Amino acid sequence: MIRLKDTIHQSTSSFLSSAVRVAEYYGFVPFEEALESVREVRVRTPRGEPSKRGDSEIMFARREERPLAVIARRCAISAESTDAAFLAWRTGGGTWRHRSGMPALTLELHIVGISSAIAEALLIVVTDAITAEAGIEQRILSINNIGSIESSNRYIRDVSMYLRKHIESISPTLRPRAALDPMGTLVQLIERGHPAVSRAPQAMEYLTEDERRRFWEILEYLEIAGLPYELSPHVLGSRDCWSHSLYEISAIDNETGGRITLAFGGRYDPLTSRFARAPLPSVMISITCEMRGRVHIKQKSGEQPGIYFAHLGSEARRRALPVLENLRKEGIPVYQGLLHERIGDQMALAHKRSVPYILIMGHKEAVEGTMLVRETATNSQEAVPLPELTNYLKRRRIVTDLQVPSLRN
Repeated sequence: MIRLKDTIHQSTSSFLSSAVRVAEYYGFVPFEEALESVREVRVRTPRGEPSKRGDSEIMFARREERPLAVIARRCAISAESTDAAFLAWRTGGGTWRHRSGMPALTLELHIVGISSAIAEALLIVVTDAITAEAGIEQRILSINNIGSIESSNRYIRDVSMYLRKHIESISPTLRPRAALDPMGTLVQLIERGHPAVSRAPQAMEYLTEDERRRFWEILEYLEIAGLPYELSPHVLGSRDCWSHSLYEISAIDNETGGRITLAFGGRYDPLTSRFARAPLPSVMISITCEMRGRVHIKQKSGEQPGIYFAHLGSEARRRALPVLENLRKEGIPVYQGLLHERIGDQMALAHKRSVPYILIMGHKEAVEGTMLVRETATNSQEAVPLPELTNYLKRRRIVTDLQVPSLRN
């Protein structure tokens, strides 16, 4: 949980307002607004009969997972007749207390409808930017992968066998759970610092080659974005809720030297697919902050961006995140189409926005470290080295308002 005394903020309202501005720069919109926009999308392909399964049979391994079931159901219902993707933020909590006893509130970021690794990478980059802007300097990103349902089944089978071998060392109050919910039991043991945890099976050892390649894509995004990370087998959650990637961002407690968890998330496809007509890729991260003072979110208004950032090819997509983060830090608002793979879709959105300038990064530009700046009125373009991009945009008066507004992607 983020403690305000560890940040530059005096109130929860101040932290949330800053965090939402960062999220909206990257195209996240309020959750209700995102669901409404999805409902308005023309029906494309029927997805079959809706699932009648509920959440009563879900084995929740973490406290944070219970509210997610409600969100997953709402996402599934709204997206059941369309292939549209959306990015959304929402706040939760306000009436519950963190395990430390302090009243807490969460800021959740969701990306629904995107199965590629860019979704996880974008959430992690945005959350890192939010915590950095809050003044939290020593941040630690821990990431794990539990694979598909088939891989996690093999993993949980061995976890169950391991717990049976060490049942005598487990607290009597926790022993009954070990037989019914091995994963939840292991999570509890990790939180309690049980000595047997260090020798327990590790989920990443059960991944298939395809799952390892998928995981490596996420790590490539993080490395190119300059975000250090550690592979941690202790970042776990219920297999009924999560598949593939799980991640946690923590900070060092200056008083105790221990770690304080700031954010947790992962890919919750199994949960949304439980309520949807067909598999629905979904990924999220939840940032927990203590409640102090007002919690009202102040959103700043400003001019709409006059720039659209487009990419062409996987290499350009990987190189795009640090470029966008640099533009954000320099206060240069842009639209972007990172979640779209085809350049045609991105250019169509750029023309729909009627932006006077388009930034284009293809494979050649990504390798050379340049950016094409195209003027839409004349179709003329110029290649600009990335280190000079922000000064070029300001010098050419392409940026008319350097105050980052609330954006709608």
